[in-house]
This record gives sequence, structure tokens and C-alpha cells, in this order.
Amino acid sequence: MATALITGASAGLGAEFARQLADRGHDLVLVARGRDRLEAMATELGAAHGIDVEVLPADLADRAQLQRVADRLSDGARPVDLLVNNAGFGQERGFLSGDVAEEELALDVMVRAVLVLSHAAGRSMRGRGHGAIVNVSSVAGFVVMGTYSALKSWVTVFSEALATELSGTGVTVTAVCPGYTHTEFHDRAKMDMSALPEMLWLQARDVVAQGLADAAAGKVVSVPSWQYRLVTGGVRVLPRRAVRGVSGMIARRRRTVDRSG
Repeated sequence: MATALITGASAGLGAEFARQLADRGHDLVLVARGRDRLEAMATELGAAHGIDVEVLPADLADRAQLQRVADRLSDGARPVDLLVNNAGFGQERGFLSGDVAEEELALDVMVRAVLVLSHAAGRSMRGRGHGAIVNVSSVAGFVVMGTYSALKSWVTVFSEALATELSGTGVTVTAVCPGYTHTEFHDRAKMDMSALPEMLWLQARDVVAQGLADAAAGKVVSVPSWQYRLVTGGVRVLPRRAVRGVSGMIARRRRTVDRSG
């Protein structure tokens, strides 16, 4: 039976990855900061699907705790066949409006942790000749909307580079790049998203199902919806000056809505 390790597994897309993989019969290793939510999920999923669910509480911004997760991925006696790097959070303020420590925290969780865990998993999987890494990125990485865009751009390009390095080894890497998705993500970041048209919202179950299907097919970059495939296709052919202009206009409009609320 295959084993999947999921970071940020206690809520949002991470929890949906856990549910869908459990439904497919995968054993799970669930990683997040809060032990209570993880243990509740482990009990629920284990009972519902007859699988083994391991709980591994860890704050991925803490280097010692991150290393414990990396060590679990490197454990040859308990191989992990699928790594889902999902942990992350939204950022409400502009880069210069907040404390730089918040930016460093985002860098640790959404870049350094992806780097460290992909390194551990990639080496271990390559040695066994099979495995998959799914890095949850974002459509934001194709546009220009603050630090979050920059971080997710790194995740996508890093995934492409690692996929190229692992080509022919039996190990695949997929960057899943959703657009706006109905989860706890924006509420936790205290973002007012009320002005966004409903047609731009995705369902978590659809994002995860398409992301897993694309990963199984060996697709390197997955944009799981026709709306956002149109957006990313357009962004790729537009001059970067135009992309910056449109992104800036959207960001200014969102800040105006936030202040008026």
C-alpha cells in the first residue's frame, strides 16, 4: 500500500488531499502545527478507510522540526511514495507595510520547507526508482501581486527544474497551481474577497482531484480549471509591463475594498 506525506494537512487543500488519498487507499503521514486537529483527522480517516494514519506535528518554520519531517521522508524502512508540499498562508499586507519577520516566516514555510522536503523525498524516491512530489503553488506565481507571487513563482520554477533533473528516474514532480479556492485560506489571512466574482472561485475537491490526476499523468505544471488556464495562457504571451500594470490595478482595488470594509 502506498504512503503519502502531506504538509499543511489539517485544513484547506491539505485536508482535501488527505481525504482523497485516503479514499484511494493510501496510508498517510499528516503534518501540521496543531496536534489536536491532526489526531482528529487521523482517527476519522483511519476508521473510515481502514488505513494507517501517522500524525507528525511540526512547525515548518522551525529548522529542527522541519528536519524531523525530512528525516521521516528519508527513512528507508518506512518509505513515502508521494510527498504533497502544501503548507502555506496568505499575506494581507504589502511588502513594505508589515514587519520583515513576517516575510521571513513566509519564506521559511513556502520556500525553504519545500526545498528541504523535496530534497529528502527526491533522493529517497530516486534511490527506489519510483515516487511523486506534488508542490502546491498558485496562479499568483504567474502574475505580480506581492511577495506571495514571488514565492509561488519560485515553487513552480523549482518544480520544473526538479522534474527535469529526475526525468527518467521513475520519480515525477508536479506544481499544482490553483486560482482562488473556497477554503479557510483567505479568512485566516483576514482578506476581504467579497468583490471577487463567483465564477473565479474553485472548489477544493476539484482542485485536488485534477492535481492528483495530472500528477499521475506525469504533468509538470497543473492549472486545475479552464478559467485559470485561460488566465495563465494570456499572462504568458502578454508583455511583463502589461502584467505588472494589471496586477497592480487589481492589488490597489483589493486594498481599497479592505479599507472600506
